[in-house]
Amino acid sequence: MAFIVPQTVHAQSDALGSWDVANFVYTPNSKWSFFFETQTRSQKLTKDFYYHEFKGGVGYSFPKKISLLVGMGDYKTYFPEGNFAPPLSAKEFRLWEQLVLNNNIDRLKIEHRYRIEQRWINGDFRNRFRYRLNPVLPINHSSVISNTFYLTAFDEIFFTDKAPYFERNRFFAGAGYEFTQLFTLQIGWVRQYDYRKIDDGTGKNFLQTSLLFSFDKNTLKRDRIPSNLD
Repeated sequence: MAFIVPQTVHAQSDALGSWDVANFVYTPNSKWSFFFETQTRSQKLTKDFYYHEFKGGVGYSFPKKISLLVGMGDYKTYFPEGNFAPPLSAKEFRLWEQLVLNNNIDRLKIEHRYRIEQRWINGDFRNRFRYRLNPVLPINHSSVISNTFYLTAFDEIFFTDKAPYFERNRFFAGAGYEFTQLFTLQIGWVRQYDYRKIDDGTGKNFLQTSLLFSFDKNTLKRDRIPSNLD
């Protein structure tokens, strides 16, 4: 039975691709939050769009900088040539559960994210496990508030419960600016490496642009770590 990883497409271009994100978070109080995110990815900066996803979830925050999130999403991958040109290479529905732990070292904010995913790809089921380490360093303020420039990076590893177990590594380095509590712009470089047993793997570079919108009804000040869902 064949298994296709949706973000890994045949004959990936060596050119720099684009990875565009729009993320929306609504926080009605200090405990609950609701998320929605959409993404597109392309083989080149402005053409050959081959992937898009729509996902959302609900989160719950505990004291001591701990939060849980449950989410679901729809993911579609097309073949590399053209812009979302049929036929589909892979169609996926996904559920996930995650735990996030935040801690600070002076002004350095560090997020540890643990995620378990249940994935149905072209009708086949598979589990996946992910860990992401994401430090964020505000530059002109001690925390990320309005009019804050910050540096950010993360590395994330992906595993499955079937041999050969290691599936992917994703590295990001970039910077962002929080214009207001409503809107943050983040831009950076993504290097994604997918392990493939038939040829030991393939990598792809992307320019990632993220538009982060936060609708926060909570009157308490938050020590925010800007990030996207993926």
